[in-house]
Amino acid sequence: MTTTLVSQERIAFLRELGIKEINPGSCAGPKDWGATQGRKLMDVVSPIDASVIAKVALASEEDYDHIVQITREAFLNWRLLPAPKRGTIVREIGEELRRLKEPLGKLVTLEMGKILAEGQGEVQEAIDIADFAVGLSRQLYGLTMQSERPHHRMYEQWHPLGVVGIITAFNFPLAVWSWNSMVAAVCGDTMVWKPSSKTPLCAIAMQHILNRVMESHELTGIFALVIGNGATVGERMINDERISLISATGSTSMGRRVAEATSRRLAGSILELGGNNAIIVAEDADLDLAVRAIVFGAVGTAGQRCTTTRRIIAQNAIVEELVSRLVSAYEQVRIGDPLDSKTLMGPVVDGDAVGTMMKALEVLPEQGGKIVFGGEKLVGPGFYVTPAIVRVPGNTPLVREETFAPILYVMSYATIEEAIKLHNEVPQGLASAIFTESLKKAERFLSAAGSDCGIANVNIGTSGAEIGGAFGGEKETGGGREAGSDAWKQYMRRQTTTINWSDELPLAQGITFG
Repeated sequence: MTTTLVSQERIAFLRELGIKEINPGSCAGPKDWGATQGRKLMDVVSPIDASVIAKVALASEEDYDHIVQITREAFLNWRLLPAPKRGTIVREIGEELRRLKEPLGKLVTLEMGKILAEGQGEVQEAIDIADFAVGLSRQLYGLTMQSERPHHRMYEQWHPLGVVGIITAFNFPLAVWSWNSMVAAVCGDTMVWKPSSKTPLCAIAMQHILNRVMESHELTGIFALVIGNGATVGERMINDERISLISATGSTSMGRRVAEATSRRLAGSILELGGNNAIIVAEDADLDLAVRAIVFGAVGTAGQRCTTTRRIIAQNAIVEELVSRLVSAYEQVRIGDPLDSKTLMGPVVDGDAVGTMMKALEVLPEQGGKIVFGGEKLVGPGFYVTPAIVRVPGNTPLVREETFAPILYVMSYATIEEAIKLHNEVPQGLASAIFTESLKKAERFLSAAGSDCGIANVNIGTSGAEIGGAFGGEKETGGGREAGSDAWKQYMRRQTTTINWSDELPLAQGITFG
């Protein structure tokens, strides 16, 4: 490994996670890591100081086909293992994650750039969903229906679906994979994971953990990994007839590509795409509470969450005070090395992310926007910026887009009806919130005529969803749901069954024949 400011001592923990200097880019089980010889090598760059911390061998098309074939063969036996037995194996995975929470969280920070507390929180999220899936393994319920025919029993049951392809983004390199994989595993599916090329080490570390657990049960091919570019791996995956479901997290443009490919072959898809999340702040809001939620939602993960707070819609009477408080809070945000526990905001993921933010801020004045705080590119190694607060006249063309950077747009409103209209007139529909002490305003926001998002909160921010509820959004966010509630049904196939225990053959709808 080579490094500059991220010293050898600071990355020594990678050995504990099984990370070697050159890492193979595919794996289908404990004894099936792909070869590194003859493979194209990809540098893994830490956004902390732009140093190369490792090299990863990219998978070839042949590697991909080999991995998928193994997962298909593994499915034939895995689907027959009783769901509670599958749950006990997932429980062991969760226990391994608990044991390695600290180094895994540190790896998330090192490779992606989010602060230590958030890196640890991401691993905890994976632990939580493993716990959830263990309980779920005894609750894959089907309904019993009343048949109109005498001496007949009618019910539905759920069966494993097949091989699930999981495509994850850089901003949550472990959590989003776990939302899908832990639930899919207890449902009886096998999985092929394509992680972001910006965060392959997190995926390799997780695969090592999975391999140890699966080897203890003499299993292989349940959890598989393929690291490669979109043209080599991504396109083959979304068009692969052998894969029953694609769960993809990323941009709206990427989601459209996935939706088109899967719909052509009549496969399933779960899409978690862009968010342009807003908080309405009413004149009767608790501003102390609102400011804390806004700052965490807008600055956390350097503005690179799909649930990041990007728009504030504040009532005319309190907008100036709110902006003043936000500026004061932003002035106290410590920006720097995310491995330092005192840091509140680390770097964005790479130089392209910095450029995207700077370009957006340059366009703003043309659309009536005015920067009231931040928005600078910081000099030095690594990819650091200051978070920006921008006053805008409304949802301008730029505001309607999702700029994946710490830019917070503030606009004002007169009535709650106007606020909800401003809230809903963007094409994305993931997370939303309102801060108010009024029961009427809160219920109006939560009604069918209120927020059009998949997530709607009152007096909490847009970030920090719990795994017990289904996560996802509407409109250009894709409509997919992951994690809790009944999201598990997407990873299974429904079968309606009728049993005739009589000596007759009555037909439905009173039809007589013959």
